[in-house]
Amino acid sequence: MSARTNSMLLGVAALIIAAPLVLNPAGQFGGTDDAASEVVTSSHPAYEKWTGPLWQPSKEIEGLLFAAQAAFGAGLLGYVIGRRHGRSGK
Repeated sequence: MSARTNSMLLGVAALIIAAPLVLNPAGQFGGTDDAASEVVTSSHPAYEKWTGPLWQPSKEIEGLLFAAQAAFGAGLLGYVIGRRHGRSGK
């Protein structure tokens, strides 16, 4: 692929990623855990959780752990793709 094609694809990907934030700036982008809890509570109001967290980190530590998990996953994915690309001999 040419550099122009790569640039166009990256631009399109950036627009796709940014579109929800631009089109709905005041939107609430909650996680699936929150959505699932709301559905369970609305369908079974008497439901009581039978488990709980072993440790509740602060918001800063929670963000750090999430970023570390994402970085590890991206590194692992990059390593696997690099190994497969190197094995193909290109």
